Amino acid sequence: MSILVVVEHDRGTVAPATFEALTAARSLGEPVHAITLGASADGLVDQLAAHGAAVVVQAHHDLLADYGPEAWGDTVAQYVGHTSPSAVIATGTDRGNEVLAHVGAILDLPFVANCLSFDTAGAFDTAGAADPWQITRVRWGGSLLEQCELSATTKLVTMTHHAVEATESPGIASTESFAPSLEPWHGRSVVVDRVERAAGVTLATAPVVVGGGRGVGSPEAFAPLEDLASLLGGVVGCSRAVTNNGWRNHTDQVGQTGTRIAPDIYLACGISGAIQHWVGAMASKKILAINTDPEANMVAKADYAVIGDLHQVVPAIAAEIRRRRNA
Repeated sequence: MSILVVVEHDRGTVAPATFEALTAARSLGEPVHAITLGASADGLVDQLAAHGAAVVVQAHHDLLADYGPEAWGDTVAQYVGHTSPSAVIATGTDRGNEVLAHVGAILDLPFVANCLSFDTAGAFDTAGAADPWQITRVRWGGSLLEQCELSATTKLVTMTHHAVEATESPGIASTESFAPSLEPWHGRSVVVDRVERAAGVTLATAPVVVGGGRGVGSPEAFAPLEDLASLLGGVVGCSRAVTNNGWRNHTDQVGQTGTRIAPDIYLACGISGAIQHWVGAMASKKILAINTDPEANMVAKADYAVIGDLHQVVPAIAAEIRRRRNA
């Protein structure tokens, strides 16, 4: 038996969440196989092997030249039908959830999305991985953790992004080729164009995020936050209230309907901490809340808090950083 990991990539650039899925798969104690979709991903073998993949299955077809949920889903389903792995694990991203939903529908198998952890003690029995898994998963945008049980000969799950810290387990992977049988209709939904963002640190990958909420007060008042983020090598984020007011672009929004972040530290300035925002920020390693309200939800959830006026605190932090660097 084996665990199959669906590799998420964009034209050969692997998504970091894939390494988290591989790390989770290794914990199950079964050989880990990874499946890549499209020839552009053929160069990922060494990276996947470094994170524990013993076998890399390379699926090739003209319709796999770029991402398409139907083509990717049917390809994975066909391979699962041929090999019957104990479980299939994908990334808990929009793309990973979409692909595995297709796989579950095609194979008539139950699918559990956005898992935080699973207990598989005794799960792999001689009958073919029929014993149930006890799973904790995220529901309702992160406001609820659900305990559930999954029973299936092949279990389909996605791991919530940032739920597992990706670690390496260097090895050498063998490769296999797989040619799925796809029809023209599998290409009904495919990526045909992209808008490239400017190079540099992004909100999703920044080690430091300085976030501003309604308490910032105006678009111009974000200047001190921009200054502090620049000093710390980070970027500025914001709450939904800020984008609703038109103070900043939606691409800066942290939250359930924005970007989910996982910086080393998140400085939440003037942010109340509504559940939708917390969903996007809760993977931060440390959170410092700056707020005049000691009862604010973000203050209660933060690792550290400064109860004060952000318009005084943020410039003071920036000034102290400059003083120490010039000392």
